[in-house]
Amino acid sequence: MKRVVVTGIGALTPIGNTISSFKANLFKGVSGAGVITKYDATNFKTRFACEIKDLNVADHLDRKESRRMDPFTQYAMIVAAEAMDDSGLDVEQINLDRAGVIWGSGIGGFETIESEVSAAAVSQSETPRYNPFLIPKLIADIAPGYISIKYGFRGINYATVSACASSSHAIINASDYIRMGRADVIIAGGSEAAVTKAGMGGFSSMKALSTRNDDPQTASRPFDKERDGFVLGEGAGALILEELEHAKARGATIYGEIIGVGMTADAYHITAPHPEGLGATNVMKAALADAKLSIEEVDYVNVHGTSTPLGDIAETKAIKKVFGDKAYGLNISSTKSMTGHLLGAAGSIEALACVFAIQENMIPPTINHNTFDPEIDSKLNLTLNKAQERKVDIALSNTFGFGGHNATVVVSRFKD
Repeated sequence: MKRVVVTGIGALTPIGNTISSFKANLFKGVSGAGVITKYDATNFKTRFACEIKDLNVADHLDRKESRRMDPFTQYAMIVAAEAMDDSGLDVEQINLDRAGVIWGSGIGGFETIESEVSAAAVSQSETPRYNPFLIPKLIADIAPGYISIKYGFRGINYATVSACASSSHAIINASDYIRMGRADVIIAGGSEAAVTKAGMGGFSSMKALSTRNDDPQTASRPFDKERDGFVLGEGAGALILEELEHAKARGATIYGEIIGVGMTADAYHITAPHPEGLGATNVMKAALADAKLSIEEVDYVNVHGTSTPLGDIAETKAIKKVFGDKAYGLNISSTKSMTGHLLGAAGSIEALACVFAIQENMIPPTINHNTFDPEIDSKLNLTLNKAQERKVDIALSNTFGFGGHNATVVVSRFKD
């Protein structure tokens, strides 16, 4: 079985538009939430989100090309470029038939389909007219398509769509292909751009979103007794995954290693988690078994932790079932308290948070916690409100999606 290492990283998030700014603000405990600026949200029940800030797409993409892309694809191209630059990969020196892209997005071109359908609905033309780029802009697989075209990667190429677990599944699939010897390099990650009227309205009608309009910066508060729903975010994350010997042969910088993965289903409800965290329990066990790890070897769990009333309880129950008394020696945190919930892109930026924890021997915090919930064990170390120093060799990243899709990625400190 081949070994899979991380040799390049890229990020575009509500708390930083580059890897360096995202990393710095993650450990500072910065909130990315604020009043929505993309449209007039005055009449909406939830009027805030975790938007990307101060991004000029023209600094990254050709204007003509970018107009043919939905924002979720623009975000994918931007972070893929950062990760490729960071990796030092020379496309003229690698076998492009063994280089691929696997990309996750839970929704795809939401802004495009919303704007085009709205325009057609108000059109006075007897025959509704649509943009010829409507379909290429909205389909989820267009992002990995564009990335492969830019770099000439002719190997494995497709999109993963499993709601909030989409980019974790992309990382898992990419790792498996490399482990099986079917690829040398894969760009894996995810992007999402669902802060739109329909996106916010749809999640709001489900009563999934926080309505803390008077104090949006503290609205994402995982594990807190007063949590009232998640805060929608947008952005992207990318990881260059590479076969170890391939990476060593070119002298690549190695940030960490993917040593285990797990995938399960709740088989319970389309949106609610299993109340006892059954699927979450099983996926962590599966990932630890795949990594051949004992529970004593794990240092940190970056939880799905969306700040929803049911989800946070179920996940902490699952952690206690998997780790037993060892659960009290773990660091646990939800970085969604800062970034909001990036849906299909969440797994990619949370895998990056695990890489950072290993790099810096520092646990990013769960911010905005004020009141303990009696249904969540207060003895668990939830890394509340402030980053904590700790030697981190093994970190787990959990992501769970609507439909009951569960994914866990195990990131390890690289040891040659």
